[in-house]
Amino acid sequence: MQCRNCGKEIVEGAVFCPHCGAPTSPGQGFITVTTPTIPGYRITKVLGVVTGLSPRTRGVLGKFVAGIQSMVGGEVSSFTGELEKARMEAIDRARQKAAAMGANAIVGLDMETSDIGLQAGITVISATGTAVIAEPE
Repeated sequence: MQCRNCGKEIVEGAVFCPHCGAPTSPGQGFITVTTPTIPGYRITKVLGVVTGLSPRTRGVLGKFVAGIQSMVGGEVSSFTGELEKARMEAIDRARQKAAAMGANAIVGLDMETSDIGLQAGITVISATGTAVIAEPE
């Protein structure tokens, strides 16, 4: 059987793809919440901490545009899209790790942003949570 999302081979009967975390059949979803519990579900097993990281930087042109926008003030739109992509990528990486552990949900998801330093202009987006197995009550 192949995953509908990433196309990689998955074992028959799997609920989620161990490679990308996608549900194997329509109607199933990977629950990801910032809360410690999921309303309407009970956590039957805690599998451990998962983290997804996404380091990002802008190219020379992006930095140039951001420099001009920062002189005028307001939103620096040249970075907005990159940060949004990095956020989704970090969450997806955490989901993939959780799915590989056998989880169907992440609780307590926390997002953090930091600068890698060294004047490199690299921003790191981190998504950390607890991989769990949750069942409807």
